Amino acid sequence: MNAKPQSQLKEQIKKLDSISTAPAILKPLLDMMRLPSDQIKVEKVVEMISFDGSIAAQCLRLANSPLYGRRETETVRAAVMALGIDRVRSMLLGLCLNRVIPQDKWVLDPIAFWRHSLGCALVTQRMAKKIEYPDLEKAYLAGLIHDLGFLANSVLYHDGFKECLRLATEQHAPLNVIEEQILGFSHCDTGQMLCEHWGLSKEFGESARCHHDVSLLPTAGPLACLVHLSDLLCRMQYLGYGYDEIMGVDLGRDVAWETLVITYPALAKMDLIRFTLDIDGAMPEITATVDSVFGAKQMAAVASS
Repeated sequence: MNAKPQSQLKEQIKKLDSISTAPAILKPLLDMMRLPSDQIKVEKVVEMISFDGSIAAQCLRLANSPLYGRRETETVRAAVMALGIDRVRSMLLGLCLNRVIPQDKWVLDPIAFWRHSLGCALVTQRMAKKIEYPDLEKAYLAGLIHDLGFLANSVLYHDGFKECLRLATEQHAPLNVIEEQILGFSHCDTGQMLCEHWGLSKEFGESARCHHDVSLLPTAGPLACLVHLSDLLCRMQYLGYGYDEIMGVDLGRDVAWETLVITYPALAKMDLIRFTLDIDGAMPEITATVDSVFGAKQMAAVASS
C-alpha cells in the first residue's frame, strides 16, 4: 500500500474505539498484557473475570477441557490457577474480541472464525514446542489474534468485505487475495494496525501482517513463520473460514519452513512428514477443545449475555 491508503486505514481503525461493544474488561486487559507475568496479581485477574458472567463461564469451561485433563475446576480462582496467568490473558483477549463486533456486523461466520483462530493458537503453540521456540504462550497468542483484521474489516468495511467473502466462497479462493482485489488491502494490513493501535507487541503485529505474504516472512522473524504454517495446516484440516478453499501446499518448500530452518538448524534433520502427521494426529483433540470454547452453544450464550 502507498502512504495515503495506509494513513486512511489507521484513521478508520481509531473508529473502533467508539463503536466497539467489547466488555468493560478489554481495556484493563490490554493494559495487563503489557506487564510481565510475574507482575500480575492473581486476585486482580480473578476479579476482572468475575465482572463478566459469560467470560467467567468460558474460563471455567476451558480449564475443564480435554486439553487440561478435564480437571474438576469449579471456581474462577481455581480456573486461573489451573490455566496459568499467560493462558488466561490469551483466552480473555479472545473472548473479549469476540464481542468487539456487534452481532449484526459479523461477515464471517463467528463460530468458523473463532474455531480457526483458536485452532491456529493451539497448532502454533504445538509447533513452537517442537522447534523449542522459547515463549510458548506468545506463540499461542500470536496464533489466536493473527486474523484480527477480519474484525476491523467486518465493522469498518462491512459491505465491501461481504462482497469479498461472497467472491472468495464462489471461487474457492484465499480470502486475502480477494480482499486485495476488491478493497485494495487485506485483513493482514488492518490486523497489524489494530495490534499497533492497542499497543500489542510488535511481533504480534508482524504475525498479523505477514501470515499470508511469504515474501515478508524471511525478515519477519520465527513467530510469523510459525503462524503462517499453522494457518495453512488449519485451513487444510477444515478449520478455515467456513468455506472450501482450493489450496496447493508443499510445506517443505514453503518460505516459512525454509526460514525457520535457518534460525533452527535442527529442523533440517526433522522428518517433515512425521512432523505434519503429528499435527494431524492432534487435530481431533484440538477441534474438541475449540468446540468446547467456541462451539455453537457457547457462542450463542456469549451473544445473548
